[in-house]
Amino acid sequence: MSFEKEAIQLIEAVRRGEIDRRAFLRNALGLGMSLGTIGLVLEACSTGEEAPKAPPAAPPTEPAAPPPEPDLGPVEAELHIYMWSDYIADDTVANFEKEFNCKVTLDTYESNEEMIAKVQTGASGYDLVCPSGYAVTVMKNLDLMEKLVKKYLPNYANIAPTFDKTVFDPENAFTVPWQWGTTGIAYRKDKITTPPDSWALFHDAALKGKVTMMDDMRDNIGAWLKFRGKSLNSVDAADLAAAKADAMLAKPNLKAYVSAPVKAQLVSGDVWAAQLWNGDTMQGKAENPEIDFILPKEGAAIWCDSMVMVKGLKNKRAAHEFLNYVLRPEVGAKISDYTGYGSPNAKATAAMASPVPYPTDEQMKNLEYQQDLAAGTAAWDQLWTEIKSG
Repeated sequence: MSFEKEAIQLIEAVRRGEIDRRAFLRNALGLGMSLGTIGLVLEACSTGEEAPKAPPAAPPTEPAAPPPEPDLGPVEAELHIYMWSDYIADDTVANFEKEFNCKVTLDTYESNEEMIAKVQTGASGYDLVCPSGYAVTVMKNLDLMEKLVKKYLPNYANIAPTFDKTVFDPENAFTVPWQWGTTGIAYRKDKITTPPDSWALFHDAALKGKVTMMDDMRDNIGAWLKFRGKSLNSVDAADLAAAKADAMLAKPNLKAYVSAPVKAQLVSGDVWAAQLWNGDTMQGKAENPEIDFILPKEGAAIWCDSMVMVKGLKNKRAAHEFLNYVLRPEVGAKISDYTGYGSPNAKATAAMASPVPYPTDEQMKNLEYQQDLAAGTAAWDQLWTEIKSG
């Protein structure tokens, strides 16, 4: 059976209520369906449900006081964290363990899809995970997150206004902003002596076999949309056709579609330039100072990852203590100095040895956050399949 037929049957099954949302997610990920498409289907199912009838209007009353936040008891003896690789300072966990007498298990993943596939089983054992913005939306739709108990997070006040009340968590109910960054071009200054300034670098046949682009639909297609002056969230058919043409023009020059692992290839000189995140680039630069990073003149993506608690977590007080701990200025500063990314924590940014300044108004004109593609998601999925297989 073709992918299209299987996907349609799966979508119809969840719409008819024959399978629940978690079963839908498990099967959809198995088919290779993107999180954007999955989120779109789940939202459509939600909006398609019949709304309950409203009760008769009651006389206006004084707004009720919010219920008191629960007490979480003492800090548990263990904590289980699942996050991106190379995304925390070497001593963060050890110092937390010593101060709170809590043993931390830290596992890593390389994609939001990988993380959600494990968490949605309900038996992962993880307390904290670190999704990107669009993945927070999917996790919210699947009821995979626990709400924060703010009385245990006094350091939340350190978050900069730029990253407060995000579009994916406007009430700050679930997320603690972790790191922010941009996606641009990492390159070897000793191999490419004229600094690149454009996504057109990947069209240069002289670099064949020495360049890579990310194995990520949104970053890859988004770069080519920006190259032509379009929004990286465009769903216009003509814009996407032009992006595909540019991607296919670059493809013969690419050594591979690869994301985080390319850092080692840049360090060794096996790769001379790569589409990459600014933080991973700075990690590579610490090993080889010939590595540098630029934002193409046409524009690029900006993003913010967050820490969230997994639904049904066993170590809720320990999770809150860890979140509040990493929001300390000196702790957050060491994390961002290690990762090379910016800190959404304003006080941590001020304490960093190598601070990553927040984007200026001028820079923000060419930077965009990835947003929900809504009905255009299917067209993007198809386009990415054609680019990868073409």
